[in-house]
Amino acid sequence: MNQWIFLSIAILAEIFATSMLKVSNGFTRLIPSFCSIMGYIISFYCLAQTLKTMPVGIAYAVWSGVGIVCVSLIAWIKFGQKLDMPAIIGIGLILVGVVVINLFSKSMTH
Repeated sequence: MNQWIFLSIAILAEIFATSMLKVSNGFTRLIPSFCSIMGYIISFYCLAQTLKTMPVGIAYAVWSGVGIVCVSLIAWIKFGQKLDMPAIIGIGLILVGVVVINLFSKSMTH
């Protein structure tokens, strides 16, 4: 079960770090830049802990897939970035892929 806790923290930290990366304005703002760097450090540390017991392909698919979906939603809500229909469909397919991996993959360790 620890692998899921670490993976969840890794995902949340990556979402935070990427959002702060946008706010940092190309690393020209100190606090958001620091937050982004720290978020990525925490994210990669927790992802590395996850990989002790979970296959790398599965962990990375879940980590990046959930991150993509959440960051896209944050960008749409907080930053007013528009998503056209192909983008929405593509993000939906990523989300479906993560669900399929979690529900049906025998490579997944529950």
